[in-house]
Amino acid sequence: MAKKRPPKITNGKGGSYRDILYQVTDQVAWVTINRPRVLNAFREQTLDELIDALRSTREDPSIACAVVTGAGDKAFSAGGDFYAMKRLNWINAAMWNDRMQGLAMTIRGLPIPVIAMVNGWCMGGGHELALWCDLVIASENAVLGQTGARVGACPTVGATQYLPRIIGERLAREMIFCARRFSAQEAAEIGLINKCVPQSDLRRETLAWCETIKGHSPQTLRMTKKSLNFESDLLYASWQHGMELLAHVWGSAESLEGMNAFLQGRKPDFQKFRMRNKRELEEYLDGCARDLNASPSMRRKSK
Repeated sequence: MAKKRPPKITNGKGGSYRDILYQVTDQVAWVTINRPRVLNAFREQTLDELIDALRSTREDPSIACAVVTGAGDKAFSAGGDFYAMKRLNWINAAMWNDRMQGLAMTIRGLPIPVIAMVNGWCMGGGHELALWCDLVIASENAVLGQTGARVGACPTVGATQYLPRIIGERLAREMIFCARRFSAQEAAEIGLINKCVPQSDLRRETLAWCETIKGHSPQTLRMTKKSLNFESDLLYASWQHGMELLAHVWGSAESLEGMNAFLQGRKPDFQKFRMRNKRELEEYLDGCARDLNASPSMRRKSK
């Protein structure tokens, strides 16, 4: 007997989504990742639905802005769902990477401001999602960070491009290399987010920002967003470079060790890869010293 399919989530336009909620209220488009059981981590279907919902705002010029958030009070998004990401390898990596970049370009290409309303965990790819948005408002319980170095992934879908420009080169490298996390209060102090508010005030504050935007010229908002994006639009080549690097990370032994360790609740053993690489390099150098990098007829005679 076939398994019963989960109920579809109906959006405000009469369409259907499984992983997100979408509605337009008082000229504001609300896009909510609705996977609280996995801290709103996203999979391929989630990314497709986010792209579709946000693009649909172009069909209604009365929409003044969009808000991206996560369901529940524990997480904005914990990033990519490891059960989806463990299936990736160099062959199929573009399927995932193109979706990530597609969502980023959708957000940046919209003629309206996009606000990230952050509650709880905002980590890894989830934090990159917040970076793509124009404005970020977070509750006091929010924690923002880049976890790639801890789980064998690479934050090359915006973090390596935007963080140095937002918080400075040194702090960006600390955030990425050391997987440093910031509380919402700290994030506001360094300019990583726009504002930190009590959790009970998060939606109210976000609505107030939306009301402000509704009172402003849509033409000006469109033109100035395009102008503000100009310099970082020139980073497109860096994005493409980052996507190819990431394609070689997915499915690697190191990335699987990192993700499996996280899912198993243990500390990853990355040291074994350093020692393996050391042994392989020593064998290579020894081969050079013994003339193994020449044809047998041209090698030195061993004494």
